[in-house]
Amino acid sequence: MKNWIGFPHREGKHSRQAHVDLPEGTYEREMGKEGFFGPASHLYHKNIPTGWTSFEGPLQPHAFDTNKLSDFGSSPWNAEALITNAHMKFRIWKTSEKMDHLVRNADGDDLLFIHHGAGELFCDFGHLNYEAGDYIVIPRGAMWRIEPAEKTEMVLVEATNSSYQLPDKGMVGPHAIFDPAILDVPAIDAAFEAQQGQDEWRVVVKARNQFSTITYPFNPLDAAGWKGDLTVVRVNVRDIRPLMSHRYHLPPSAHTTFVAGRFVVCTFAPRPIESDPGALKVPFYHNNDDYDEIIFYHRGDFFSRDNIEQGMVTFHPFGFTHGPHPKAFKAGEKAARKETDEYAMMIDTRDPVEMTESAYSVENKDYVNSWKGSN
Repeated sequence: MKNWIGFPHREGKHSRQAHVDLPEGTYEREMGKEGFFGPASHLYHKNIPTGWTSFEGPLQPHAFDTNKLSDFGSSPWNAEALITNAHMKFRIWKTSEKMDHLVRNADGDDLLFIHHGAGELFCDFGHLNYEAGDYIVIPRGAMWRIEPAEKTEMVLVEATNSSYQLPDKGMVGPHAIFDPAILDVPAIDAAFEAQQGQDEWRVVVKARNQFSTITYPFNPLDAAGWKGDLTVVRVNVRDIRPLMSHRYHLPPSAHTTFVAGRFVVCTFAPRPIESDPGALKVPFYHNNDDYDEIIFYHRGDFFSRDNIEQGMVTFHPFGFTHGPHPKAFKAGEKAARKETDEYAMMIDTRDPVEMTESAYSVENKDYVNSWKGSN
């Protein structure tokens, strides 16, 4: 959207620089197009833009506590879908069981995010260990299974009919945020060779959201080697080095980790809080008009949100203004707070999503009221 009909203009009290030196007694709200990439204006309000006294109807923000979900057995196809659309499926899988079969997703790439636990993953390309904080990208059509050494809880995000790619990092270069060389790939190692054999194995294939079972008289994870640039890859959130500015609060798009056809995946990792006295030190209020926003809270102190714990999910539909909770301003300004202490995964979808009955069953229905009394 390079040729938007508007042009830069200024009116009344305003800041010369977005997110910096707000006029005294005002709250900044960003109204933009295409997430944080298109034309935008910043409005300076006398009252907090989320300071509603009531909020009725289907546009309400939601919060879900995945800690209340049960284990789902030894197959990721039993994972609990919470939020979906035609291009993305957000699921939760909890298991302690060694998989006695293989799975293959023919509908799209899968992104596994390990919330708790550790173990081993076996796939077409070999063997790798996993632990909490790992992102594992499994390309469409790859066979895989896991053997948990500890109870494993993970988020699975399917890029339906699409593929995961690394974002274009522009003028900061390809080695910013994380160097692609840090991506780990499976190994044809002793553990991989030891699990090969002539025992009967089943492969449960998901295609067109239906399931088929293919049985072999041997383990089809029997590769002696491979070459190419399509494989399973792993990166841990500890290896992510977020972009920072001590004088300017960067938008969420600066923290993009993976991109798919109709959504992006961002990672919020610990970073120094802006030190410039005039810089905004919390997420800015913004209209959520082009993307639905889903955040999974992995670890740490989520000071921009109220009453959010590890393992919870928030969902903000497009169409209303949102931003930090009232307590976040004081928390962000604390002299003792020099950096954020949080790991969270955000998914912004270009198309509206729907919540499942499983999501509603673990919803905190009072979440919409957590902004009340913010003026």
